[in-house]
Amino acid sequence: MTTPFPFTAVVGQDDLRLALLLNAVSPAVGGVLVRGEKGTAKSTAVRALSALLPAVPVVPGCRFSCDPSSPDPGCPDGPHETGGGVERPARMVELPVGASEDRLVGALDIERALAEGVKAFEPGLLADAHRGILYVDEVNLLHDHLVDLLLDAAAMGASYVEREGVSVRHAARFLLVGTMNPEEGELRPQLLDRFGLTVEVAASREPDQRVEVVRRRLAYDDDPAAFAARWAEEEAAVRARIVAARALLPSVRLGDGALRQIAATCAAFEVDGMRADIVMARTATALAAWAGRTDVLAEDVRQAALLALPHRRRRNPFDAPGLDEDKLDETLEEFGGPEDDDPDPDPGPDGPGGGGGQPDPGEGPEGGDTGARPEAGEGGQPQPSGGGEQSPVRAAEPFKAKVLSVPGIGEGVAGRRSRARTEHGRTTGARRPQGALTKLHLAATVQAAAPHQRARGRSGPGLVVRRDDLRQATREGREGNLVLFVVDASGSMAARQRMSAVKGAVLSLLLDAYQRRDKVGLVTFRGTGADVALPPTSSVDAAAARLESLPTGGRTPLAAGLLRAHDVLRVERLRDPARRPLVVVVTDGRATGGPEPVALAGRAARLFAADGVASVVVDCESGPVRLGLAGQLAGELGGTAVTLDELRADSIAGLVKDVQRRAA
Repeated sequence: MTTPFPFTAVVGQDDLRLALLLNAVSPAVGGVLVRGEKGTAKSTAVRALSALLPAVPVVPGCRFSCDPSSPDPGCPDGPHETGGGVERPARMVELPVGASEDRLVGALDIERALAEGVKAFEPGLLADAHRGILYVDEVNLLHDHLVDLLLDAAAMGASYVEREGVSVRHAARFLLVGTMNPEEGELRPQLLDRFGLTVEVAASREPDQRVEVVRRRLAYDDDPAAFAARWAEEEAAVRARIVAARALLPSVRLGDGALRQIAATCAAFEVDGMRADIVMARTATALAAWAGRTDVLAEDVRQAALLALPHRRRRNPFDAPGLDEDKLDETLEEFGGPEDDDPDPDPGPDGPGGGGGQPDPGEGPEGGDTGARPEAGEGGQPQPSGGGEQSPVRAAEPFKAKVLSVPGIGEGVAGRRSRARTEHGRTTGARRPQGALTKLHLAATVQAAAPHQRARGRSGPGLVVRRDDLRQATREGREGNLVLFVVDASGSMAARQRMSAVKGAVLSLLLDAYQRRDKVGLVTFRGTGADVALPPTSSVDAAAARLESLPTGGRTPLAAGLLRAHDVLRVERLRDPARRPLVVVVTDGRATGGPEPVALAGRAARLFAADGVASVVVDCESGPVRLGLAGQLAGELGGTAVTLDELRADSIAGLVKDVQRRAA
């Protein structure tokens, strides 16, 4: 067994370590989400935590880790008698991003269940994690259906497996810990809110601290056992402190003053629901117990807010997480301090766990560039087509965009945009299973087995079922697409200050792509060529940031933009062949620069039509006289043109046509 890196040997990352320790003291806090760039010891710290947790008493032989003092009456391995338990180390179970549903919740032997009426159940990871830690690395990349199962288990404290009338339930209460790199995409709000605390981590910029990180890591890699032995005393001290804090926790008093501060803080920051208030209360109580106190102080409430509220303030995926600490201090001061016996509490950033040191995410988009971006056409003067580069303009307010979808039925990654054959969704038919049976079609299975009952010697009421009779249910759900934006950033788009509205429209479509779990990419063209501003990624935040800083000006190399987009799709098809693309071209349809720019753009567009790629042209042309060039481009692409105003319409059914049918 590999010796884990000692928790106490992690350099810096005070807030990360504090959040993990608070959950070790009080699992009711609700887990931790660790956000940060790669290489910042996120996974190392989480894996090291399990070694500090106290041993867990369990019923001998129970696969579901029942507590011998109060065993689960509905345990599939039960019933158990009270008492007579044994202790084992607390488990940390890792959920792989690519895990199947059966691996997470467990699997039933369908064949035995039908033929013998036996609930033959193999527990999954949720059962293994009961009374321990469930760790999800890259939690933002987890499939939606697994997220739904996690949400259900976390909310109910139990896992339910339902398969065609056969039902198994077992307890599943665990500490949920997730790590993620925001550059790879954001979490669904429902799962984000399920984490009690969140921590932003970043690599230190202090040379001495970075040197110490490297020194300790090299020493650990050379001899893990010897390195761990050098930190054994510190590990034992922290473990003892966790045990003491757990024992003290029931005695901690959360006074009315602290409760008023918690409620006022949550109201001031306009967080949704009441979970934030409850999490803050539990966190403040755990902080007091960790500090060895029986009263919650103002510094505990402040630190609890810094850990529990930042991820609950986001209204859309483009909002930067964070908390305005000046506003927090004003709110706490306005609603008075909690009643305590400490004559001189120190609510500063160096309270329990070192609340300081966490980067202030509140300095995101409100930072120094606010108001520093001049609008297109300084002084209100329109810029001529083909003029020089102009400074980026702000995007207009995003709106709720209507659905653009790829026609036909795909088989790509689960999402919420286009129709697809998936493992989850409504049942549309049955087929013979290919590999392991995952979704039984009961009626089709019975129909296949019924004609053979006499030949198989059936004599009792049970149905004689063999492997060849089993039928897999085919289901239709929704898939995520690759939405590739091809944005015209030429001088003609900057004229009449259109670029702000265009950016607002693209931002709206990006928000829609986030909600539908798509990958997105961004190609821009201007001047003499085209650039891949953002390769296909799951991070719509990154796409929004690139869009915000996009300059305009120069000629309109439409053909170059289309050819670059075609190359991006060709490469992405090799990497992810099941994900279907949707190309959204945002332009007024003009093409300038080089010999025969219009004819060249037409030939480039017909490449998409030949490949059967679904496409939409967002027509940005404005003014009383319109040339209709975007509509002509849509015809060459084999897609449909829609104006900016039509993106807000009540219905755009049939906007994307079946390209293959049109080509036939």
